[in-house]
Amino acid sequence: MSANVSLLKSLPGCRYRSACRGLLQGNQAGGCPASKGRRAAINTAAGTPPRPLEGVRVLDLTRVLAGPFATMILGDLGAEVIKVERPGGGDDTRAWGPPFVSSESIYFLSINRNKKSIAVDMKHRRGAEIILQLAGVSDVLVENFLPGKLSQMGLGYAELSRLNPRLIYCSISGYGQTGPQSQSPGYDSIASAVSGMMHITGPEDGEPVRPGVAMTDLATGLYAHGAVMAALLQRQRTGRGAHIDCNLLSSQVSCLSHIAANYLNAGKEARRWGTAHESIVPYQGFRTKDGHLVVAAGNDQQFVRVCQVLDLQNLTEDPNYRTNQLRVQNRKQLLQTLSERFLQERTADWLRRFQGSGVPVGPINSIQEVFSEPQVKHNGLIQEMEHPTAGRIAVPGPAVRFSSFSLSAPTVPPLIGQHTVQVLRDTLACSDDVIRELLEAKAVAQNEVF
Repeated sequence: MSANVSLLKSLPGCRYRSACRGLLQGNQAGGCPASKGRRAAINTAAGTPPRPLEGVRVLDLTRVLAGPFATMILGDLGAEVIKVERPGGGDDTRAWGPPFVSSESIYFLSINRNKKSIAVDMKHRRGAEIILQLAGVSDVLVENFLPGKLSQMGLGYAELSRLNPRLIYCSISGYGQTGPQSQSPGYDSIASAVSGMMHITGPEDGEPVRPGVAMTDLATGLYAHGAVMAALLQRQRTGRGAHIDCNLLSSQVSCLSHIAANYLNAGKEARRWGTAHESIVPYQGFRTKDGHLVVAAGNDQQFVRVCQVLDLQNLTEDPNYRTNQLRVQNRKQLLQTLSERFLQERTADWLRRFQGSGVPVGPINSIQEVFSEPQVKHNGLIQEMEHPTAGRIAVPGPAVRFSSFSLSAPTVPPLIGQHTVQVLRDTLACSDDVIRELLEAKAVAQNEVF
């Protein structure tokens, strides 16, 4: 504790310094004055209903995908997200391309809306001080450093929770904060392999396949977002923050759902099925004359309707196909018959024939076709913004809608260090002289466009 007290004494120009020192010394009444100010402003604001996380400040020390995806969702819900990036290169995904729009990586643009970017050299003593200050006036901190790395810098949960007992500190890693693999770096493809996800993904008699998007990273981001929301609710009751241990391996293993339960309860090893389902027939993709579609006949009545649409009523009278269990046992011949029939007409024709049948069907769309779907447009899943250097950009919008507030008008993904001076001045109340010193010392950097 004494080390943090010493560090706080050296912090430059923050009007909340004495209050934060009081927290360190055990004076926890009322919390951080910066947070109190934000809440008061929101409570007295008139106009549109506030989003649920307005007044919540998130210090985002993450990069790549799982962490930024989680903090983007928090930003969509109204949180003020301050994204910390290293000066120069910034988040790794800023270099991931092509494609680029102007000089901006589309990968980065897709997962970093509704954030402010500050460029801070955390290896610089004064840079670490800035992070310490921001943690003292934040509600949530999300990081994806190797376990123990931030503690070595005096920025671990044990250190920061003494400074700010209400801080919710979410750590995202590859394998967890403790255990035999905790010091291994976390990558989606490796966690997807270790967790068994790749073992069950791919053609029935083919090689294991990596999913087309980083589903393990994305699942971890969703878990992290939900965990932060739960911790915020818990803090309302207890007045204290928490340390959240969220990792790729656990997230993906938990998502194995019935595949995992099949093994744990029946000793049944999983295998690859392509688009098919091991326990339901027909429940898979079929090739048509000009593409593919998926049919999901989940019960016997729906199977009868499939046969009627395909003009194969004779199949409903075959004793080998009367029940789903029999269809699973005799899937090979049945699927061959169905596949030959689906090849005789175009996808659009089959979709028209199935309309109103009560059988779930859908085309296997290209990405171009996805964003031409009327329902995708209706659901607001194309979100357009005006970027300062890339111009007009579009990204996938939020998946969830609420009746109580609007998710419209997002802020564009930031440039590296776009908000450095703004955050130092407005959030930490640093003087112009102190900001100039930090810039000259290269502890922080400000984007020249702003």
